[in-house]
Amino acid sequence: MKGASDEVTATFRALVESSDRKFARVRDIPVYVRSSNHCFHKVFKAYLRLWKFQQENRAKLVDSGLQRWEIGEIASRIGQLYFNQYMRTSEVRFLLESYIFYEAILNRGYFEGTKGLKKDLGLRFKELRFFARFLLVSLLLNRSDTVRTLMERFRALVDDSKAKFPKTNFKEWKQVVQEISRFVKVDTASINIGKPLRYCAMFDSHPDSAQCVARFHAKKVLKLKDALLTSYHRNEVKFAELTLDTFRMLQCLEWEPSGSFYQNRPVESHENGAVTDYSGTSGLIDINLAADLTDPTLPPNPRKAVLYRPSATHLIAVLATLCEELPPDSVMLIYLSASGKAGYTNGSQEESLGGSKKPSKSKVASQNSHEQNHCVYDAHVNHKGSSIDLYENYLWLGPKGNGGSNNLYPGDIIPFTRRPLFLVIDSDNSYAFKADIRVLHGAERGETAALLLSPLRSAVKNSCDVDAMDNGSQFTFFLTAPLQAFCQLVGFVFTDSNKDTYDDADSIVSSAFAKWEVILCSSTSVDLVWSQVLSDPFLRRLILRFIFCRAVLSFFCPPEESDEYIPVCLPDLPNSVAPNSEAVKSNIIQLVDHLGVVGLFHFSNS
Repeated sequence: MKGASDEVTATFRALVESSDRKFARVRDIPVYVRSSNHCFHKVFKAYLRLWKFQQENRAKLVDSGLQRWEIGEIASRIGQLYFNQYMRTSEVRFLLESYIFYEAILNRGYFEGTKGLKKDLGLRFKELRFFARFLLVSLLLNRSDTVRTLMERFRALVDDSKAKFPKTNFKEWKQVVQEISRFVKVDTASINIGKPLRYCAMFDSHPDSAQCVARFHAKKVLKLKDALLTSYHRNEVKFAELTLDTFRMLQCLEWEPSGSFYQNRPVESHENGAVTDYSGTSGLIDINLAADLTDPTLPPNPRKAVLYRPSATHLIAVLATLCEELPPDSVMLIYLSASGKAGYTNGSQEESLGGSKKPSKSKVASQNSHEQNHCVYDAHVNHKGSSIDLYENYLWLGPKGNGGSNNLYPGDIIPFTRRPLFLVIDSDNSYAFKADIRVLHGAERGETAALLLSPLRSAVKNSCDVDAMDNGSQFTFFLTAPLQAFCQLVGFVFTDSNKDTYDDADSIVSSAFAKWEVILCSSTSVDLVWSQVLSDPFLRRLILRFIFCRAVLSFFCPPEESDEYIPVCLPDLPNSVAPNSEAVKSNIIQLVDHLGVVGLFHFSNS
């Protein structure tokens, strides 16, 4: 009997070692490397075999000394693999799988150790890492109740660690607690009052414009297949390697699964600790790695590569890889959020409306520079005047100093205009990408790029109300949660008592978007650059939200100082959706009148 038990233990240890080796090979493979799927399939199969073996032989393994944390370690590795695969493929089913395994670890207390035994420092670090990973997965799934529970337990665990292991420095873990607390505070305050960030067929598909959108057909139709998302600011809100801005954009470029897709029957736990999953959603536990958990009612999400604080050279290298692998008849979205000058943050450079901050000495913020940049913009939009140097202005990707590897120039993007690009530039130096439109738009080199460029400064009701780095970018907020961004702009605070007012405002915005969809899809003057992407629901929604953002800020800012507070698109969208057009202006007036903030806007001078 003992011999059989020893054989089971030896087999288990061999499977663990084999799985760990395979895991080590794929753990650090960058998410933008698309050719590594076969490697992940191998490691999934290894853990599938290991998981099945420990389930079938749990009693013998426990008798021979198997610790609960070892089971938790296996489940945690599987959760990590699923999360990495989500980041690699953007398929929410993998995120759900990761959540299932992490939730099982939490409910069974695998990392809590055996009562009565001395706490082990190594085990405590495993438990801390588990909580941090589970928090990130729960954030991305918008499980707010789970996030609150995990935050409380995580904070208590860090405090307990400091008390039980006084000779160990837990400063980094305390910083992680501060990061997640700051992130959740901003995210809860700005997002949870409204619709999900992901594209929801129920909310984002407008019945009034559905037929017009369905009939629309350009000579060339492009689908969003890949996206590169990066944000680099000092002191920006972040958790792990996901900043608030990339967090918002990441979800904005995904489908919201239907309610039935989220519903899972509970996982049953047996006395010996074995787990049987009756939900039908976990391919690994059900010994069916190929289980298709994709919501059958939705098309696949575009793949996204999220880069955390890359150097300019690294970003260019990733961009080259993605462009090389871009499928035919596809467009790639590039989202870049960064400061325009070394050593500055948006908050330190901005001169908010109504504030008393002194003008910055930087080129962007100086009055002389304002006039110069405005003239440069006019010259290029009208194709007049000489071209400015594509390598004079840049976005700054770096912690300190002013090295060349930290500077991303508009000219760095030119080689990639051989493929269709949709650029979203969110920076206090976004005007740099207006330079030499003829070249940047690929008139001689290939495809024409679409550009959405942020204002050079954020506009707020009072300078003390909103700090760009404390709340994320205003422009990105408008593109990902337009009504919430509007409410933040005008100081409208959502409460239970004004829920009906907010819901009516939401209906006004939805009706406006439906109307503008019809105008765009029936316009004979819409540029080919826009018409070839209007059929893509994600890009169409971004364009509509840009129209809304541009109109709101145009009327919010005093005309004499509005140039740097208004976003720009290139090429131009039709005049029928310009801020002063009747179709757009009337809806903005209706919205501000409904919320009682007409006094903050300037309609008579427009």
